[in-house]
Amino acid sequence: MEITGFAWKLADIIFIINIFLVAIVVIFERRNPVATVAWILLLVFVPILGFLAYVFLGQNLQRKKLFYLKEEEEHELLSLLAGQDVGLRQNSLHFNDPRIREYLDLVYLQMVSSYSLLTQDNKVEVFYEGEELFNRILSSLKNAQHYIHMEYFIIRNDSLGRYIMKILTKKAKEGVEVKVLYDGMGSIRLSPRFFKKFHEAGGRSAAFFPPFLPYINVRINYRNHRKILIIDGDEAYVGGFNIGNEYLGLSSRFNHWRDCHLKIKGSAIDTLEMRFLVDWRFAARDSLPETDVYFPTRKPEGSSALQIVSSGPDMNYPAIKNGYLKLINKAQHKLYLETPYLIPDDSILEALKIAALSGVDVRLMIPYKPDHFYVYWASLSYVGELLAAGVRCYQYQKGFLHSKIICADGFASSVGTANLDIRSFELNFEVNAFIYDEEISRQLEEEFLLALEDCIEITRETYAMRSMRVRFKEGLFRLLSPIL
Repeated sequence: MEITGFAWKLADIIFIINIFLVAIVVIFERRNPVATVAWILLLVFVPILGFLAYVFLGQNLQRKKLFYLKEEEEHELLSLLAGQDVGLRQNSLHFNDPRIREYLDLVYLQMVSSYSLLTQDNKVEVFYEGEELFNRILSSLKNAQHYIHMEYFIIRNDSLGRYIMKILTKKAKEGVEVKVLYDGMGSIRLSPRFFKKFHEAGGRSAAFFPPFLPYINVRINYRNHRKILIIDGDEAYVGGFNIGNEYLGLSSRFNHWRDCHLKIKGSAIDTLEMRFLVDWRFAARDSLPETDVYFPTRKPEGSSALQIVSSGPDMNYPAIKNGYLKLINKAQHKLYLETPYLIPDDSILEALKIAALSGVDVRLMIPYKPDHFYVYWASLSYVGELLAAGVRCYQYQKGFLHSKIICADGFASSVGTANLDIRSFELNFEVNAFIYDEEISRQLEEEFLLALEDCIEITRETYAMRSMRVRFKEGLFRLLSPIL
């Protein structure tokens, strides 16, 4: 009887806690209504699991002043933007390619919401294969003379990760400033021993939201998903590849790994450098440097126009998602998209459907082999709506598809870390390059069409033949998709 009475008291306590959490979600958090409903369902119908999930996944960092720039830091950024702001408003800027004028609304949007300068003196190289990319990265690291700034979501303690750390340690011994920033969740398996020799050589590392206990992180839901590498202020890398053997196609689970990464030379590096320094400031508890050593005087490297755009729960606006919306809405002829995770919010979903219904050739590529089954089934649940609107959908079969690309009308494109999912739009810290360049867009389009040979197309007929078991999985994870 006593045990039964205790069980009832415990149940009452859990019920009261859940009611309290439901009230918090509904009244105070100001979430997207769809996400609010998903949290309420989880808290009401699975109370214990729902409570634990809310503690670890439900925090709203937009209400926590953890990342706000200091007044002098924000003033410095705004002063850099002031001249370009006037030029855009007065339509007096010179553009290397007159087609950029067609995207001035997108350029201005990213400038005011993400402190993103438009630079037109860049040379851009595109990489799709891990082996080619990392050969180039290793060469850049070995040639570093002054500093290396590295920021990655995942750094593996495997042969590639250890080899890169060996190079970084050697450069630190030579007197090169080396800073390594990694995500506390994405790289949760890294132990202090991984950095021991590196630290002894003078290198510095910091974790973004490190777990307060091994494998336990109450901010698990907020991840620094950025991948940035800057060497001597002369060259930079940004895109979808993390550091690990699987990104070389050495995973027995996936084999080939399809991704997209950029190497940049030119003034766009300055925005990437500022992004790294602000992230490092937060994670390492440093101040922003008072010297301009990281922002050297430059000579033109090329003629590609770029904006480096960051977004995250610390910002007032979802800059990358809004940029995606602009690219989709402005497309008049063709729109090609690649994403490993398709969990769009209503605005992106409707924009894709409207584009296809308007006669735009919209083609979407997603993986055939999933890395997270729950995201995979949720992704497939959206395919039916897109097919009905005329979007052509493909599944990449050769290996795992991890690239995040949007290419519109053969001129404007985006490559970076943000997926077409709610997590990237609202929870993760992301960075993308928005590119206004016909040659780069042509390369991306040609590579997309070439990859279709390794895909199967999902047609309305094949989608309609899904079993009831598949439909149930899709429906279940579609319901939870706002909090996946």
